[in-house]
Amino acid sequence: MANFPGDLQVIVPNLHRRYSGVTATNRMVAPRLAKLYRAAWFGSDAPEGIARLSTADFLRLWRREAPLIWHARRNNEMIAGVVLRALGWPLKLVFTSAAQRHHSWITRWLIRRMDAIIATSGISASFLKVKASVIPHGVDTEIYAPPADRTAAFTEAALPGAYAIGCFGRVRAQKGTDVFVDAMCRLLPRYPDFTAVIVGQVTAEQTAFANDLKQRIEAANLQSRIVITGELPIEHVQRWYQRLSIYAFTSRNEGFGLTLIEAMAAGSALVAARAGAAELAVEDGVTGVLIPTGDADALVAALEPLMRDPAAALAMGMRGRARVLAQFSLDAEAARIGEVYRPLL
Repeated sequence: MANFPGDLQVIVPNLHRRYSGVTATNRMVAPRLAKLYRAAWFGSDAPEGIARLSTADFLRLWRREAPLIWHARRNNEMIAGVVLRALGWPLKLVFTSAAQRHHSWITRWLIRRMDAIIATSGISASFLKVKASVIPHGVDTEIYAPPADRTAAFTEAALPGAYAIGCFGRVRAQKGTDVFVDAMCRLLPRYPDFTAVIVGQVTAEQTAFANDLKQRIEAANLQSRIVITGELPIEHVQRWYQRLSIYAFTSRNEGFGLTLIEAMAAGSALVAARAGAAELAVEDGVTGVLIPTGDADALVAALEPLMRDPAAALAMGMRGRARVLAQFSLDAEAARIGEVYRPLL
C-alpha cells in the first residue's frame, strides 16, 4: 500500500479478543473491500489480503484532514469511533447490525451518532429505528464449494454409513443443538446409511448442556453415529461442509446465521428454522425447507424425505448453491458496502 497509512480510506476494526461469528464475517469481506478501497485491519485475527494497521500507524492518523471510514460491527467499536472522532481523528462512522432484537439504550444512542448504517436483513433493519442500507452477508463461493467427489469426502472422515447430516455452531440451546440431537435420535435408527455430525465448541458454561446431550445420545445407543467434533480450525470446518449431504440450521434466534449460506454454497440440502436470515436466503421447498424454531417434530418431518431420497437432497443442494452464487457472494456484498462508503469519502 503506497504511502501507508497516509492514503488510507477505510479502517476495519476488530476489537474483540474471542473469535466469533462477527469476526468470521468481517474477516471474509474485508479482503474484498481492500480491492475496492485502500483499507486496513485494526485489531486481532487479521485475515490475508488486507493490510494490518499497527497502533503506531493508527496514532499517526490523528488530525489528518482527509476523511477516513471507521466500520464498526460491535458496541465497543462504535464507542471507540465516537471517542476517537471527538479527540480529532477524521472518522466517518459506519455500523453494521445483524441483530434481530430491540437494542439497549446505549446501542440506540451510538447508532444515532453513526454517519451510515447497514443491516444484514430487513428484519434487522426494522429494529434500528433509523434509515439503513440492507446488505446481506456474503460467502466465499470458491472456498465454500461442492467437493469434486462427495462420497470420497465422506469416506475420508471414517464415519459409519454413506451420508452425513450436519449442524454447526457452538453447542448451546440458542443454536438449537438439542433440537438436532432429538431429531437424530428418532431418525438415525430408521436410516442406517446416515451419520450426524455436530461441529462446534463446547464452552465451559455449556458443559452441563452438552453432557445432557451426550446422555441422550448414549440412551439411544447412537454414540458412533452422532459425532460431536468440538472446535475445529476453519479449514477443517470447510471440509466438513463438503462431507454433508444435508445441513440442519436449528438456531432459536440468530443475527444472520452464516452457516446457512456456507452450507448452501457447499451444495448441502438445507432444512432451516425461521431464525436469522433463513427466510431471506431460502426459497421454501426449492433451495431448502423452512420450519418453526425449536420444533423437533417439524425438523424430523422436513429431514425425513431428504434422508429417504439422497438424490433429491443433492438436487436441492445444487439449487441452493446456484442461489448463493446469484445473491450471496462476497464480491456482491463488498460492492454494496462500497456504495455506502462512497458519499462519505
